Amino acid sequence: MDIKQMLGFNEKFVQNGEHKPYESDKFPNKKIVILTCIDARLMDLLPRALNLKNGDAKIIRTAGGTITEPYGSIMKSLLVSIYALEADHVLVIGHKDCGMQNLEGKALVQKMIDAGVGKGQVKEDVAGWLTGFSDVGQAVLESVDLIKNHPLITKEINVDGFVIDPTTGKLEWLTERQKNY
Repeated sequence: MDIKQMLGFNEKFVQNGEHKPYESDKFPNKKIVILTCIDARLMDLLPRALNLKNGDAKIIRTAGGTITEPYGSIMKSLLVSIYALEADHVLVIGHKDCGMQNLEGKALVQKMIDAGVGKGQVKEDVAGWLTGFSDVGQAVLESVDLIKNHPLITKEINVDGFVIDPTTGKLEWLTERQKNY
């Protein structure tokens, strides 16, 4: 990636007012916060597949689109989205063909060591921490459960889980409920 080329584009983008269609305030128009994966295929596809425009939702991206720590930065972002930015619905959206699915933490640690990270820098439990999940749907449902049952989330907050196909954008609703939205 050429940083100077990117900055040159950015300068023209601002000068030409190309940012104006994206102007919005910090509050999500549709009062939703989405937790999803960092996968590059979802960058434009996910908002388009959900008919979201700039400013409609808060989108939190993390490897695998899941929560592994109930008091980590992902949960902090969800809590800020809910209590400071007035979101009232959380969507956890995993995807098919996820890089975290079946990721071997030991293999990833070995790649770090091969890249020059000293063995002494790698803590004993890092491989387990980096290990992915075997079933994306189950991983989504575990995150949904963690959010719904978190002591800092009230029962008034709706939480739903989905899996999206990164090729077609088709959603599978894992937590389908009887209530009408």
